[in-house]
Amino acid sequence: MNQSVFVLEDEADIARLVQHHLEAAGYEVRLFHTPANVIPDAERKAPALFLLDIMVPGGDGLDLCRRLRNHAGLSTVPIVFMTARASENDRVLGLEMGADDYIVKPFSTRELVARVKAVLRRFERPSTPSILRFEEIVIDASAMQLHVRGQLVTTTATEFRLLDYLARHPGRVFSRDHLLDAVWGDARFVTPRSVDVYVRRIREKIEIDPEEPRYLKTVRGAGYRFELPKSE
Repeated sequence: MNQSVFVLEDEADIARLVQHHLEAAGYEVRLFHTPANVIPDAERKAPALFLLDIMVPGGDGLDLCRRLRNHAGLSTVPIVFMTARASENDRVLGLEMGADDYIVKPFSTRELVARVKAVLRRFERPSTPSILRFEEIVIDASAMQLHVRGQLVTTTATEFRLLDYLARHPGRVFSRDHLLDAVWGDARFVTPRSVDVYVRRIREKIEIDPEEPRYLKTVRGAGYRFELPKSE
C-alpha cells in the first residue's frame, strides 16, 4: 500500500509540481490549498506525513502544526515545513511547534523527495515489540506511545525518538551533535539549539519538576544523560 502525503500549498504551480514528483516516487498525494479540511480528512484516514507551507490563505502552517501536535490521534505523524522563511529564528519557531524537517523555497524536487523519504525512514517503527518500564514511565517503541504515571502522554515522533534513544542508553552522556546524528540524521534545519528545545519539551512531559529533572539530566559542557532511578 502506498504511503500518503498531505500537502498544504496555495500556489497551484508548486502544488502540482510537488504532487507530480511525490507520486512518481510512489506516494499518494492529497492537495490542500487552505488548512480548513486538513485535520478532518486526516481524522478519517491519517497520512504518513504532512508537508505544510507556512504562509497560506485562511490560516497558516504554524497554527495547523500546533493543532496537529495537540491532536491525540495525529500528534506522531511527521511534519515537514516548506517555506521561503529561512532565518534561524524561523527554523527554531517551526521546531518548537513540532516540525520534523524544514525545506526552504526554492528547492529542487529531487531534494524534496529525498527529504520526505529520509523523514519517513526515521519514523519507521521496530517490527518486534520493545518496551521500557521504570517506575512511573513506560516507553513502548513499537506503538510509539509514552505512559507517565498511568496516563498516555502525547508526544511528537521526534520527541519520542529522542526520549527512546536516551532511555535505551542509561548513564551515557551524549553531546548535542551526537544526538543530532542519532535522532535527526540528515535533517538539515536542526542545530544543537534544536536538541535543547526538545529536551525541554520532554522534561515537561516526564518530570514532576522539569526545573529539577530526575531522569533527563544536563551534564554541563558535555550534553545530556538519562538516569534510571536507583532501587531502594
